[in-house]
Amino acid sequence: MKFSIEQQPVFSVLRLIFDAGEQIRAEAGAMISMSGTMELQAKTSGKGVFGAIGAMMGGESLFASEYTAGTSGDELILAPAYPGDILHLSLRGETIFAQSGAYLAGSTGLQLTSQGSLKALVSGEGLFLQKISGTGDLWLSSYGAIIEKRLSSGDEYVVDTGNMVAFESSLTYTIKTASRGLFSSMASGEGLVCRFRGPGRLWLQTRSISALAQTLKPYFPSNSNS
Repeated sequence: MKFSIEQQPVFSVLRLIFDAGEQIRAEAGAMISMSGTMELQAKTSGKGVFGAIGAMMGGESLFASEYTAGTSGDELILAPAYPGDILHLSLRGETIFAQSGAYLAGSTGLQLTSQGSLKALVSGEGLFLQKISGTGDLWLSSYGAIIEKRLSSGDEYVVDTGNMVAFESSLTYTIKTASRGLFSSMASGEGLVCRFRGPGRLWLQTRSISALAQTLKPYFPSNSNS
């Protein structure tokens, strides 16, 4: 299988060229186009019933799309639902944690499970993570461009939860308010942040979907009867 990431960094698409019989799993609805000899099957996302439930809670689709090449040279073009970049990672037994919605596609041998943060859920931030592990190719998408940060052992770095794409399992992290105290955090306009501690890599996105939603909210009609 060969791939290329095109139209970077704002409207990135993933182009894949397969040998006969090769497979890939992608987020439902990500397909732009494909060769007529490609086969498509719907599979439950996550791992088993509980994985599917976790995916739904995290805002993911209940189903994933599994593509199989019928002949050598078959092409598949994928893109995320929002404008941004695509990141490729080659996993060799490592584990990556990705923000809900960041998973675009990956080898069928990768294992995906979902986990959430109750604190983030209560705050409305909705920090649900996908645990992705195993061996194979992984493609993640972002809203905006992607920034990679490498932390040495003991280094600390703070990221707004809305701007996080993914991080290596070697990093430890805590979730807390951006400022001390709830009122101070609300007044600053910041919500929850992740405080990471190295060693390891993390990937950030330059835009936040939740921030965009809040910006556009005043322009949408209110459901109020007043």
